[in-house]
Amino acid sequence: MKIAFVGKGGSGKTTLSSLFVRHLAAEGAPVVAVDADINQHLGAALGLDEAEAAALPAMGEHLPLIKDYLRGTNPRIASAETMIKTTPPGTGSRLLRVCEDNPVYDACARPVELDEGTVRLMVTGPFTDADLGVACYHSKTGAVELCLNHLVDGPGEYVVVDMTAGSDSFASGMFTRFDITFLVAEPTRKGVSVYRQYKEYARDFGVTLKVVGNKVQGPDDLDFLRAEVGDDLLVTVGHSDWVRAVEKGRPPRFALLEEPNRHALRLLHTAADATYRLRDRERYTRQMVHFHLKNARSWGNERTGTDLAAQVDPGFVLDESVTATA
Repeated sequence: MKIAFVGKGGSGKTTLSSLFVRHLAAEGAPVVAVDADINQHLGAALGLDEAEAAALPAMGEHLPLIKDYLRGTNPRIASAETMIKTTPPGTGSRLLRVCEDNPVYDACARPVELDEGTVRLMVTGPFTDADLGVACYHSKTGAVELCLNHLVDGPGEYVVVDMTAGSDSFASGMFTRFDITFLVAEPTRKGVSVYRQYKEYARDFGVTLKVVGNKVQGPDDLDFLRAEVGDDLLVTVGHSDWVRAVEKGRPPRFALLEEPNRHALRLLHTAADATYRLRDRERYTRQMVHFHLKNARSWGNERTGTDLAAQVDPGFVLDESVTATA
């Protein structure tokens, strides 16, 4: 299952995504965690110290390797240089799977040992001073988008992505790459404003969106969220002494997380699993192609000097039955 956590800055989405990753690991599930936020905090939320987090390899720095590996023997892609972030897979492309070893994971993923299990962590890399004036953060997340476009996963396998804050995810088609999106919202007008943007943007793309109310302190907060987001409200989360201890650098064992919050994580897990039977693989592939052609027309063809529409394999549908190229 591909799962996104989104929300405005400071909403607690990184905290919630890290808790969900820990929950999945405690359940014995294979997990690939991806930090796609401009502020790289997921590693720290999973217990890495500053030096360990800073040493994580940036996916953006390995983009040529990622492209060259994923294009495989696909005859529609002449070179890695002609691939853009939305280039879809086709016959001959190499695909990524959650439970495997491959050169992309070797270069970009690192195991994180949790007291409840081990997960793979990948990070886009921070937005640095060198990027100012010459690039935007969406070029950093292009590596994530390419990997998601080429990733096949089955039930009981999880890719959890901590997305960039606000509505920036709509600058590309990456918001359509997930089985379910959990939007973390505080019970304030600003807290639900991102929800309204997501709801509006996602309306035409069949995105499954559920709201996780965070920092909910009483009935008034709950009533506010219910009034603002209606049936999209899945669960609420309140104060956590366990989380406060983690933020102070003294993480307790995960088994000591408060039961109400453990219950909330179980509800997220159930909601994510329920979306598997709703998968429309043809629609997923069509959306991938839609955004690729859109990017090709707006900037990709000019930048690469290639007709990128020719990269589309019209008979290809991405699903678990596709055999990966060696």
